[in-house]
Amino acid sequence: MEPDFRRSMQWLHTWTGVVLGSILFAVFWMGTLSVFDREIDLWMKPETRLPLTSHPLSFDSVRASLNDAIASKANFWNAVMPDDRQPYIETHYRAGKKMVSQVINPDTGQILPQTGTLGATGFFFPFHYTLELQFMHLGEWLVGLASVAMLVLCMTGVIIHRKIFAEFFTFRPQKRPGRLLLDLHNLTGVLGLPFHIILTFSGLLILGSTFFPAGIEAVYKNPRDYFYDANGLSFFPVKPGKPGVPVVSLDMAAAQASALWGKADPHMVLVVNPGQTTGRIAFFHSTEKQVTSDRDVIAFDATTGQLVSHAPLPGPALKTQRFLSGLHLIQFHHWGLRWLYFISGSGSCVLIATGFLFWMEVRQKKQSASPGFRLVKGITLGSVAGIIISTLAFFIINRILPADAQYYGLTRSALEVRGFYLVWLITFLQGWLWPKRAWMLQVSAISVLALCAVLLNWFTTRDHLLHTLSHRYLWPVAGMDSMLLFTSFMAFFAARRLSRRVRNEIHSKPLVAV
Repeated sequence: MEPDFRRSMQWLHTWTGVVLGSILFAVFWMGTLSVFDREIDLWMKPETRLPLTSHPLSFDSVRASLNDAIASKANFWNAVMPDDRQPYIETHYRAGKKMVSQVINPDTGQILPQTGTLGATGFFFPFHYTLELQFMHLGEWLVGLASVAMLVLCMTGVIIHRKIFAEFFTFRPQKRPGRLLLDLHNLTGVLGLPFHIILTFSGLLILGSTFFPAGIEAVYKNPRDYFYDANGLSFFPVKPGKPGVPVVSLDMAAAQASALWGKADPHMVLVVNPGQTTGRIAFFHSTEKQVTSDRDVIAFDATTGQLVSHAPLPGPALKTQRFLSGLHLIQFHHWGLRWLYFISGSGSCVLIATGFLFWMEVRQKKQSASPGFRLVKGITLGSVAGIIISTLAFFIINRILPADAQYYGLTRSALEVRGFYLVWLITFLQGWLWPKRAWMLQVSAISVLALCAVLLNWFTTRDHLLHTLSHRYLWPVAGMDSMLLFTSFMAFFAARRLSRRVRNEIHSKPLVAV
């Protein structure tokens, strides 16, 4: 009975990975990059590479932006203050259907020019949980399905490998490719097992309102009311009032919020209906010193400065949800843990990729000519090497395009995204149409593109690696260039090994007389 059960678990493990592994790799790849999304933003937005400000900042220093929002009859305005990972002030307001964003130098108050790129926070992070498929939340449902599959893979993987701890200490890089892939698969699976389970489960919890709306619908009239209540924004759905009313000093209101928090400084301010009699000012607590994703929102009347609402203490269920959300989103500032998340996420990508490759290695000789095998091979190539190539192409396009680039009505950010998807599609097509040497060529392309991205950053910004390493505020850019060089170096040696294997396969084939 036990062998049959383990055999069924092995079948479930294999085909769950084959069917949903592509989505899982994309989710974990983009999630891993999102660990350092703001640092990638600094690389992609050279105009924001500013020294960290050393003096206390005033919310009233961005009053001009708030006045612009009032003049535009905006229904909201907000400002995010600098921190260790974001050296600039960022403001947003909506004028009609148009969203206006400004990036402000906190030392000079100067509005910085914007290159129009989405960066990692605007593209990689949303892609991580939506796959950029917005229709009927299709992307979120696919991510949820893949997340459940990941939990199934973790459970069945533990059942299949009875000697799981012995296999953890077994790694034989000189063995045949199949054995090497399986050892690497087992190693990354066992080492990152807690990470895989916790991050996958917390991700499902964050998207719970999409997957299980019945509970919310039973308590709230619409999802917006749930969103406001769960995030301490009960002050938000206020009706428009009469215009022409001045907004009180933001610093005065911030001082009151800080006193209620016990001298903690606000990180973000939100003004609803600015310049109207029903205006509200809300301050959000920083989460850089806590794991829990709780902003402890405090709201004031925008015309009188009187306290309107203070988010109540969360109950046990909401407190648990916010803790797990904070554990997943890692908004707290701890560089050691951030690097641990990045390394663990990279290990998850290796786990998924080696699972794919081992499946193909086992079936290479017997099924290489079958349509199903070629389909999976092409999907694997595009899902693993292809998305890495398209990411590097995204960085290169960012460095090549001028700030005001437009083509057939597409803005610069749209051109970057279209370039990402076009390159990604080409990698799939190569895997299906020209499967021979496809892995060697695409891994070689990764090496070349990663090196080109570093060189282009140097040529377009003059911030070469020696310069960025010698200035502390440029260390995020130095880290980005260093990771690109490391990627290029590893891909180069992997390409050499693949090239050697291809030559051996060609030479081992018997000659056919003509």
